[in-house]
Amino acid sequence: MKFSVSLTNILTFISLISTTCTAFQFPQFDFPTFNLINNDKTDDNKKAPQALSLEKELLNILIPSDVEEGVGENSGDRLSNNEDILNLVNQLESLPDTAKISSPAIAPEIYGRWRLLHTTNTDTSSPIQRKAVDATKYKIYQDIVVREKEDQQEEKELVVSQVVKFGSNFELKVDALGSTLAYPLPEALMVPRKTDGKILGMFNILGVSKIGEEASATDEESRISFVFDEGNFVYTRENGDDIQIPYPVPFRSPLFREAVKGWIDITYMSPDLRIARGNKGTTFVLMKEDETK
Repeated sequence: MKFSVSLTNILTFISLISTTCTAFQFPQFDFPTFNLINNDKTDDNKKAPQALSLEKELLNILIPSDVEEGVGENSGDRLSNNEDILNLVNQLESLPDTAKISSPAIAPEIYGRWRLLHTTNTDTSSPIQRKAVDATKYKIYQDIVVREKEDQQEEKELVVSQVVKFGSNFELKVDALGSTLAYPLPEALMVPRKTDGKILGMFNILGVSKIGEEASATDEESRISFVFDEGNFVYTRENGDDIQIPYPVPFRSPLFREAVKGWIDITYMSPDLRIARGNKGTTFVLMKEDETK
């Protein structure tokens, strides 16, 4: 059995997903060609003209026209504090409610696969997270799905999965249980964080989270809260069988339950594009994947 993934690659990503929900967020599929002039997956006529113009301008920066597969080697600006990107993000966030999808955390358009295009480089992110996201040859996705509970099949639960593709047959997938107004988790599981995550109150190893009043939601219909639950490195053999290597963080341990909680506030969403701000102060830009292709 050939297994070409190096230990360095695994260690680089070992803490990526436990510190962020997005990234965003998000397989080496044949990616849909993103044509900024004629994108056939969404009727652009349904978008407000200003939103459409701003989205195209932003995507022209994040997905250069000379890059065939979008996010990948030598492609867009996935980890930075690019002022042009931040300005366009702020303009999209400031659009009136009529120019974007309302109640985005519970809207039908939220479900599916989203590809991470950009995230800001903040001191509150963990050092490993920043290093991993900056490795643009690895594609990062966020899957937001509703599934039946394993022990109660008549009930549904929201799952937010972070996916890092190391290759066509090797990926890291970490699942978080999501909580929204449509699919709330038990209150006992979603008690707000009391600590910011600094080690000994000084060191940023796993990222620094907002807490207290600073973490309060301004709009519950725009927030997805989450608690990471399980993760696996998955290698798919030529015969289709999967080999799973558990992600080395005991998410369900009481010792870690506080540290693996978080949230994202969706500040702008259209059928194609989503902007969110997370509990560690990071801003994410994601593009909806066309799952019909």
